[in-house]
Amino acid sequence: MTSLAEHDHADAAAHALAAGDAMLPRPYRVVRTRQDTRDTVTLQLEPVDGVPLKFSAGQFTMLHAFGVGEVPISISGDPTKEGLLEHTIRNVGSVSGALVAAAPGTILAVRGPFGTGWDVSDGMGGDVVFITGGIGLAPLRPAILELLANREKYNRVALLYGARTPDDILFGDELRKWADLLGIVVEVTVDSGPHSWRGRVGLVTQLIPRIAFDPANTVALVCGPEVMMRACATALRGRGVPAASIRLSMERNMKCGVGLCGHCQLRELFICVDGPVLTYERLAPLMSRWEL
Repeated sequence: MTSLAEHDHADAAAHALAAGDAMLPRPYRVVRTRQDTRDTVTLQLEPVDGVPLKFSAGQFTMLHAFGVGEVPISISGDPTKEGLLEHTIRNVGSVSGALVAAAPGTILAVRGPFGTGWDVSDGMGGDVVFITGGIGLAPLRPAILELLANREKYNRVALLYGARTPDDILFGDELRKWADLLGIVVEVTVDSGPHSWRGRVGLVTQLIPRIAFDPANTVALVCGPEVMMRACATALRGRGVPAASIRLSMERNMKCGVGLCGHCQLRELFICVDGPVLTYERLAPLMSRWEL
């Protein structure tokens, strides 16, 4: 049963949606939760007003847990399909803790979408390389799904994924499906594993020399810790990929989502509005300096 307050929120959200107002919080109901790893959960949300949120792969929303707070979270669902909104969230604080604990039926607030996208379609007709570490696979997943919806329009596609341990690998079933059925080269490595682990151990950068791609005709999308992204960008440049064809998702210290609080400032950039996805051509001189 929908409460009167939910109806009021839904009516206000519908008016805002018509005006393109991403700033107004819209009520969303948790429909389903999935425990991905010991500290990471995917929430599937439906809009109370029934109007799906249109977004580009790489964008994020501001998710609000009532009585606790609001945080920016990248969208991890499929941008080619209207319906449920998906967010994959790691429990690292009070707000994210409240979000991962939200049971089906819980009402959350969503603002957005915000930020720049991956624009993976720029890679049509050429090769695409996805490189990610840890939970960085979640912001890349929409771009992968967008590519797979038009797989025949791309040449070679590779996904290089590094995780802390085998237990921290996200979307394991999908990784196997992408590799076995959908024509993606999937290479996974971990920082450390038990004796039973038969996969690779080491840094994700060590996987870059293993894959084949045409450097002059490749788009590379990279998401993970900044130190990992710097190393991967350097390795890609070493193989001849132009800096303008390497895109990184920064997501550093974002808080307000609209460039007002300054938490995510990187010299002249505000990552939440100028990014989070930016080319390495633009980021290279900034990422070489600490404390910008």
